[in-house]
Amino acid sequence: MTVSQSQFAQAVLDPAQNTPDGLSDGAMHPAGRRFDVYRNNVAVSLSEALDTGFPVIAKLLGQENMTGLAGMYLRAHPPSSPLMAQYGAEFPVFLASLPQLSHLGYLADVARLELALRRSYHAADAEPIRPDDLAATDPETLMQATIELAPAVEVVRSDWPVFDIWRFNTQDNTPKPAAARQDIIVTRPEFDPAPHLMPPGGAALTLALKDGATVETAIAAASSEYEHFDLSSSLTILLQGNAIISLNTKDTKS
Repeated sequence: MTVSQSQFAQAVLDPAQNTPDGLSDGAMHPAGRRFDVYRNNVAVSLSEALDTGFPVIAKLLGQENMTGLAGMYLRAHPPSSPLMAQYGAEFPVFLASLPQLSHLGYLADVARLELALRRSYHAADAEPIRPDDLAATDPETLMQATIELAPAVEVVRSDWPVFDIWRFNTQDNTPKPAAARQDIIVTRPEFDPAPHLMPPGGAALTLALKDGATVETAIAAASSEYEHFDLSSSLTILLQGNAIISLNTKDTKS
């Protein structure tokens, strides 16, 4: 009996299933225990990949709960790529869908931040502009320009104090999370990505710029969210994070 790829994959991902009929080892003996060992190794490897990719979630839930979730996630979202770095892309949505975790509403957004940090780490390199180039642009030209952001830039918006929760669980001597919603931008100024708490309106500005809006339109989007939006503080975070890679101007007189 020939074992199909789908039968093999389902059996590997679900320890409750028996070894597929007809599966044999190199000596043509029934796979039996060898298959169980292989299945266990796959589960352990993928569980460790989730632990590595979401260390704050693992710390918040505890290792036993994280291991149990890893098994549930593995069966609901089997790997779609041979690259371990891509495993866990659906983990935030998975966490948000679990009724037993509904009392921990912030978990999914913490996972989104950790996923954003991983995506930023693996994003393509890009050369940032010099801050002087931006400062030398006259205001009228700047308002009609578009700003290209580095591929490593990620934005996470949350109704929870996600930045504070992440920092409290990764850094020593940090204050307990405040009861407030927070927006975060992830930049990669050197080799490692870093999250930054954005001022009010900063996330709206950054997302508009990512979508190709002019600076003027992006400022309007930010100001619609926060009447006293301060452009300089958001631009400072972007520049210090090497997040701006080009300023695309056009003739404002045409």
